[in-house]
This record gives sequence, structure tokens and C-alpha cells, in this order.
Amino acid sequence: MIKIERVKTIIQVLDRIYPNPPIPLDHKNIFELLISVLLSAQCTDIRVNQVTPYLFKLADNPLDMCKVELDDIYNIIRPCGLAPQKSSAIKDLSEILIRDYEGEVPKTYKELEILPGVGHKTASVVMSQGHGYPAFPVDTHIHRLAQRWGLTNGNNVIQTEKDLKKLFPMELWNKLHLQIIFYGREYCKARSCYGIECEICKICYSKRTNPIIVKKP
Repeated sequence: MIKIERVKTIIQVLDRIYPNPPIPLDHKNIFELLISVLLSAQCTDIRVNQVTPYLFKLADNPLDMCKVELDDIYNIIRPCGLAPQKSSAIKDLSEILIRDYEGEVPKTYKELEILPGVGHKTASVVMSQGHGYPAFPVDTHIHRLAQRWGLTNGNNVIQTEKDLKKLFPMELWNKLHLQIIFYGREYCKARSCYGIECEICKICYSKRTNPIIVKKP
């Protein structure tokens, strides 16, 4: 099956299984989304969703977050890992939002990526899920599946993002990146399938017998 046929198959299967994929991180506004995505680095969405209700009860906007003691932020988010760095980033970016952006979360990659604790992937999620801007955030699930499906060489997540954006229509990006994440968690897991067991892998590579060795991001 050539690449363009694989792309069509992937879209069809994912639309059937996940016609309306939800945003996995619980939030009530874009500020909460930004903080949740920041916390999700090297942490599961489930753990983040368990922690953030306690944090957002104290502060669900940058102005109130500025007033929360750093130790209080740290003690709440500690289960997410990297708590010292993340708590400082939350405190600092809240102050920046108040000082430079009138308390609003910026709407450009450039402005988002200069915020403490916010890298390209976090900015992409906020642009996509928060502002509705076409974006294709690449996490470990998407990076893994893109390799197993023969859509990228897998050298790094930046290259994977570029490759996927070339292959899929822009109007599908925001929905598709969520669909791939859910599919990777449920069917094409890191420690199973290996490119030979799930529905999409079997359709796209019906004659494949050897497991795919994925290049880590």
C-alpha cells in the first residue's frame, strides 16, 4: 500500500473509532489548559486530571495564581513529577501574563514559547485545543505511530510534525492529533502491536511480520 493510500486508510479508521475525540486534559478556560499541558510533561493525563482540581480551586486565572505561595503550588503538583521546575514555571508565567498580556494567554507560537515551561509541543496544544488554530502537536504516541505507519523516518518530533502536516489536510489536524493519541493508547501501544497487530498496522502493512523498532523522540 502506497503512502497516500495509507493516509486515507488511517483517516477512515480513526473517524470510525473516534468520530468526536474529547480533549484529554480537563479544563474550563485556556489558562487552565495551558497549566495542564505544562504539567503533562513526563506525566500521564490521568495524573494531571487528578491534581489540577486542587490547584484550580486555589487559582483558575493568572491573577489569582500570582497570589498563591510557591510552596503551595509545589505541594499540590508534586505527584506530576518535576515539581520544582513546574511550580516555578506556573508562578512565573502567571506573573508574565498579568504584566505583559493583561492576563490573557497569547495567541501566537512566538509569544507562547517564551513563557517559562512552555515548549513547542505545549504551545501547539494551546494553539490547537485552546485557540482553535490548525496545529499538529506531536507527543510520544503520535511519534511512535507515525513511524509504525510509515509516515516519517522518526528522527525527531519536529521532523515528524513537518511530515504529518504535509500528508494530512490542515482542516483535519486538530481532530486527527487527538484521534492518533487515543488510538496509540488503546490499540497501538508502546509495548504491544509493534506495527504488526492493530487494525491500522495490519491494513497498511498486511505482509509485515517483523516488529518495528521505533526511534525515540
